[in-house]
Amino acid sequence: MPGRGLRRTTAARASRLSPVDLTGPRTGILEAALGKAVTVPGAKIHEHVDQLRRRNPGATPAQLVTLLEREYLRVIQGAGAAVGAAAAAPAVGTSVALALTVSDVATFFGASAAFSLAVASVHGIDVQDVPRRRALVLATILGESGAKAVGDAAEISSVHFARTLLLRMPTTTIAKVNSTLTKRLIRRQVLRQSALSVGRLAPFGIGAVIGVAGARTLGKTVIEGARLAFGPAPDRFPQVIEVAAPGTPPRTIGGRSTIRR
Repeated sequence: MPGRGLRRTTAARASRLSPVDLTGPRTGILEAALGKAVTVPGAKIHEHVDQLRRRNPGATPAQLVTLLEREYLRVIQGAGAAVGAAAAAPAVGTSVALALTVSDVATFFGASAAFSLAVASVHGIDVQDVPRRRALVLATILGESGAKAVGDAAEISSVHFARTLLLRMPTTTIAKVNSTLTKRLIRRQVLRQSALSVGRLAPFGIGAVIGVAGARTLGKTVIEGARLAFGPAPDRFPQVIEVAAPGTPPRTIGGRSTIRR
C-alpha cells in the first residue's frame, strides 16, 4: 500500500539521518547542546523575568508563567519554521538543511533550559548548580515521563518535585537522576528529532509546516513537564530567593519582590 511504503521510506531516511544529524562520535549533538544550555548565566534568567514584570506591572506570578510559556513556544516554533522554510528553498541543499536542523536542536535545548530556569526564578529559586540544572531541564523536556523517572530514581513523589530536586536532594542522588534521565532522553529525543528532521526537509514549504507543528508538540511537553515539576505558581512573588550553588548547601538571600520600574 502507498501509505505503508511511505512510512517505510520515512523510517529508512530517519535511520540514515540520525547518525549524521544527531549523534556525534562521542557526546553527540544532543549532549553538547544540553551541556551548553544548562550553563546560561543565572543573572540573565533573573533579569529577563524582571523585564517581563516591568512590562507587565500588574501580572501575578501565575500570569508571568503563562507569558513565559507563550514566549517559549514562539521561540521554538520560529526556529522550526525557519529550518523548514530554508530546506524548501531551491538554492538550499540537503547538507545545509541538515546543518540548520542541528542548529534547531541547539535552539530547542537552549530555550527549554532558559524557560525552566525562568519558572524556577518565579518560584523564588536561583539554580546555579549545573548538575541540578541539568536534572531540572532533562525532567521538564521529558514531561510526565521525566517526572516519573525522577520520582523512581530519588524515591520521592513525582508531583511537584522541583524544590526537592533543586534544594534538598543529595548530590549522589542528583547524579543517579541525571544518569537515568539522560539515557531516557537520548532514546526518546533521537527518534523524535530524526523524524522531525525528515519532515523539515520536505519540499514546497511542507517542511515549514511540519517544523512548526513538531516544535509545538515538543514545546507543549516541556511546558507540561515544568507544570508537573513546580506545581501552581505562588500567590505572590517570593520575598527571598532560595539558592542552590555548587558545593554549598542551599541558602536564602534578600528578596527580589521589589522591581525597579
